[in-house]
Amino acid sequence: MESARLTVQDLGYGGLSFRELAKDVGIKSASIHYYFPTKGDLGEAILGRYIDRYAAFLEGLLEAGTEPGALMRHYTDMFRATLLNGNRLCLAGMLSAERNELPAEICAEILRWGEMNESWIARVLALQGTGDPADFRPRAAAVFAAVSGAQMIAHGRHDVALYDDVVAAYRASGLIP
Repeated sequence: MESARLTVQDLGYGGLSFRELAKDVGIKSASIHYYFPTKGDLGEAILGRYIDRYAAFLEGLLEAGTEPGALMRHYTDMFRATLLNGNRLCLAGMLSAERNELPAEICAEILRWGEMNESWIARVLALQGTGDPADFRPRAAAVFAAVSGAQMIAHGRHDVALYDDVVAAYRASGLIP
């Protein structure tokens, strides 16, 4: 699963091959097909695992009771760490670029990724003021788009410092706490 995730983050869904994956991990491709009959099943499992991992991480941050600015620094650092790991993009972001070519089950997971991020950000933003987290969903979507976009631009230029500069500009403008 880890090798498949890294492959998709490097090459996209189109670059994922059962034969190459089997070679990378030293097994037969039939062994992978036993657990994942289709490429869509494998892609869904990889992305589902990725989302669950980050959802647990973000939930843990909220449970720790940190203030909103620190929570958002952890959040932006999460995207930064992906860039530092071989100039990779967020798995869901990489797959989003290929959405029109993906099976429905992977598209559903991409939507779940966005919803999870926006919901978490809205909860953080609600800590700053009064109101229900639902009231902060439009701004949360803007923050999610801004951070994802900053990662994509930095990835394209292979320049983590650019990501840092863009995120700092968003913080200075007040978009990101």
